[in-house]
Amino acid sequence: MEEKLRSEPKKFFMSLRDIAFWIQSARTDAALEKLQAEHGPEGAFDLLYSQKSDPFASGQSCYRYQKLKYEKLISFLPKRHYSSVLDVGCGLGPFTRELSPHADHILGVDLSEAAVIQARDSSRANANVRFEQRDIQQIGKIEEKFDLITVLDVLYYLPNLSDEMLKSVAAQIESLLAPGGLLLLVNHFFFHVDPASRQTRRIHDSFRRNSSLQIVSENKRAFYLASLYTRLEGAGTSSVPGLAPAS
Repeated sequence: MEEKLRSEPKKFFMSLRDIAFWIQSARTDAALEKLQAEHGPEGAFDLLYSQKSDPFASGQSCYRYQKLKYEKLISFLPKRHYSSVLDVGCGLGPFTRELSPHADHILGVDLSEAAVIQARDSSRANANVRFEQRDIQQIGKIEEKFDLITVLDVLYYLPNLSDEMLKSVAAQIESLLAPGGLLLLVNHFFFHVDPASRQTRRIHDSFRRNSSLQIVSENKRAFYLASLYTRLEGAGTSSVPGLAPAS
């Protein structure tokens, strides 16, 4: 079924001030890599959010890029209202809140409990939004189905991102999608120049190979790749490698 897409914003995607945004992001990534080596993934992200309330500058209004990116991503989605939405790796919840007017219920999940606490505090005005601490490697334990799942700039932060881990995460996310549901997968992408960009194509292709996911659209923008998939109607739940049953 064809659906009218949202019109895309026309504003230029960044300003000179956004150079500071990229510098801060690079410093945050470097600090995170060091913390992960010393404390493991969960401990690293908690320490990162405890040391600086908004380490990725996701909610700082002085920067134009991130806000316009969120608007553009929503424009890629079919223009309709969603019943239940899952935002994976929500951080402080800025994109979760951007989705709020378009859904009945939204669940934002993040590995960091410190980030989740801040997200709850910042989202008190959004009655249809809730947040939980979850590990994406065990995301399939959520006992709900969603007609939209968003995964923004998350997967290349996983340590030792093997093909088997990607297959497991893709299958778990697929298992949470209702038939006909949509998955919006977004990752940093800058012409394969940096390590994260070189991982992005591999990440997106791993979802494309999933048996019940069909690509709807692929959009390359500065500086990210956004792929929209749908779960085919009538598709059964595939097995999820490496996922233990919920206790």
